[in-house]
Amino acid sequence: MTKKITSPMDLNAIRDQARAQVDVRSGAGEIRLTVHMGTCGIAAGARDVLAQLADELGKASVQNVTLQRTGCLGLCDQEPMMTLSDKAGNEYRYGKLDRNKVSRIVREHVLAGSPVVEYLIRT
Repeated sequence: MTKKITSPMDLNAIRDQARAQVDVRSGAGEIRLTVHMGTCGIAAGARDVLAQLADELGKASVQNVTLQRTGCLGLCDQEPMMTLSDKAGNEYRYGKLDRNKVSRIVREHVLAGSPVVEYLIRT
């Protein structure tokens, strides 16, 4: 059952809850990892990708990364997907992710600065 909004405070509470769901993990922001979580992404395993990213970043004690989620980009055949944005403004879009690919991307791209070319989506 949906809760009825009866006051501006109810609306503010909903807004704050939505913001908390978008910003999963905040860091200094040198790197932003965005997991695309439209219905197609979720069906393809985006929740597992998000959980694996959070786990890998925690194990590596990475502090300069913001981890967030967003909706679909319209590339359903590439799901689950994520975009890595660096402080220079470069964006790298990774597709067809799984736990092993996520681990490798964190090791090689996030920690060592070397994109994993074979996982990149060419759009």
